[in-house]
Amino acid sequence: MLRTKLLLGVFFVFCFVGCKKTNTGDFQSIGIITGWDLRLCACCGGCYIQIDNVVYEFDTLPAGSSIDLQNATFPLYVKLDWQLSTKTACPDKRIDILRIVKQ
Repeated sequence: MLRTKLLLGVFFVFCFVGCKKTNTGDFQSIGIITGWDLRLCACCGGCYIQIDNVVYEFDTLPAGSSIDLQNATFPLYVKLDWQLSTKTACPDKRIDILRIVKQ
């Protein structure tokens, strides 16, 4: 009886420890790349990505990324690490993607 209770207790601990509220893995965010920015202006170009209901723009993907934006079908669901861009002439909605994978 004690052994059964112990095994059940261990089972439940592993179930709760192994579960996560969101499936971001070890990534900062989940995003949706929605397509190309075709506007012609100084800070335009690149792609749009939606993260937490905010639409950002980015220019490039990090080296080694397996995502081919030229041949992608949008929307493209991804997990990523990112930061606001350090480009001073562009708006605060432009980001640099540090790491990204398809979801």
